[in-house]
Amino acid sequence: MIAKVKDVPAYIGYAPTQVRAKLNQIRAAVKQAAPNATEYISYGMPVYKYEKPFIGFAAMKNHIGLYPMSGSFVAAHQDELAGYKTSKGAIQLPLDRPLPIALIKRIVRMRIQEVEEKKSRKR
Repeated sequence: MIAKVKDVPAYIGYAPTQVRAKLNQIRAAVKQAAPNATEYISYGMPVYKYEKPFIGFAAMKNHIGLYPMSGSFVAAHQDELAGYKTSKGAIQLPLDRPLPIALIKRIVRMRIQEVEEKKSRKR
């Protein structure tokens, strides 16, 4: 949906005006919940890395896609995600509803915890 960009502020800047505020809210929530994460553009969207990529988001026509970058995350958390359209690897946040900032922060913290647990199992 958004032209090729080199960084997250540029990505947000290319988004439709009415979507920018929501993208900035998601960016702020991720940064609050994961202050040590590195942000960059990958697959044409903002992605955050902590040891490895753990979450990304993208502006779509009618929603913002939140991508936990884990094949099992969405299925394992269906109760928390009730009320949102999901697929195996994505959560759709409708543009016509307020963003679930607390849920986004919880997802970020859970994904970091999963990355840490996998890292410690490999040792």
